[in-house]
Amino acid sequence: MAKGVHQVELETPISTIWDFVSNMNNWAPLVPGYVDHKIIDERNSIWKIHGDIGVMQKTITLKIRITEWIEPETVVFHVTSSNDTCKGNGYFKAKAVSKSKTKMTGCLNVTVKGMMGTMINPVLKTFVPKVGKDFTEKVAAKIVERDTVRATI
Repeated sequence: MAKGVHQVELETPISTIWDFVSNMNNWAPLVPGYVDHKIIDERNSIWKIHGDIGVMQKTITLKIRITEWIEPETVVFHVTSSNDTCKGNGYFKAKAVSKSKTKMTGCLNVTVKGMMGTMINPVLKTFVPKVGKDFTEKVAAKIVERDTVRATI
């Protein structure tokens, strides 16, 4: 299984981070390769992602299921492709460092089963950490941007 974990420290209270990550509509568009998403219910959504892994390019449909909402620090999710060949999981975790500073960690684990898996999984071991870092940093930047806008209003 390919794994990517990235941590950032934000000059933002933990409640501001929770306000953002507790709503999938806020962070789904920040996923690298994002095409579209549809919310099914509070815990389930379907995302279309365009992947560009070296010589292979493909748009895939992913089912995202939130398995835990633990306010204000944790969102845990599972990822499954529509044909069940790609599976994974991940989380956002936040830890207050002070009243106005928070450490946020993003994690993504992905594996591909079957014949394609033998070719793609080795590539994913370098690809997923980059995607995880990019995604976590985009989420952090958007949180800071929104917090800055709120502070000026």
